[in-house]
Amino acid sequence: MSQVDEPKYQVIENKKPIEVRQYQGFLVAEVETSGPRTEAISDGFKKLATYIFKDNSAQEKMSMTAPVLQKKSEDANSWKTSFVMPAIYSMKTLPMPLDGSIQINEVLPKKFAVIQFSGPATDANIHKNLELLNEFIDAHKIPTMGKPIYAFYNPPWTLPFLRRNEIMLEIQP
Repeated sequence: MSQVDEPKYQVIENKKPIEVRQYQGFLVAEVETSGPRTEAISDGFKKLATYIFKDNSAQEKMSMTAPVLQKKSEDANSWKTSFVMPAIYSMKTLPMPLDGSIQINEVLPKKFAVIQFSGPATDANIHKNLELLNEFIDAHKIPTMGKPIYAFYNPPWTLPFLRRNEIMLEIQP
């Protein structure tokens, strides 16, 4: 597998499989889709892939990055799927999407509690690891905010035991 850009972060605390991380800021292309989580990420991924593979204002092919991010929207039946944009771009230089449903957002520097796990990105595997992350957060009295963000690092053909998945919860400043 080739190496791809990932958001930069510093590990502040390491209690494997959970880390507290300070992330630098980064840009994301984000789209909202509806339906069950697995269908929504598939639909969102297709739209975002079309954007980075030349359906943009510069008709420029951009590099794939990792992870693909997903989180529940305010609407109970919708999900936001995001691609992290390559670090070489800024808000001024990033080609704009031609699809109006894709938004470009800047993620400011933030601190997250993160659990890393392997295996398939099934709802059961996500739920089990979210419970472990919440137990850690409760035990350490870490004040969090927002909804969990699911981060998927590998293409679907990667063997499940080699996959890197994460769940991130933002820590209150």
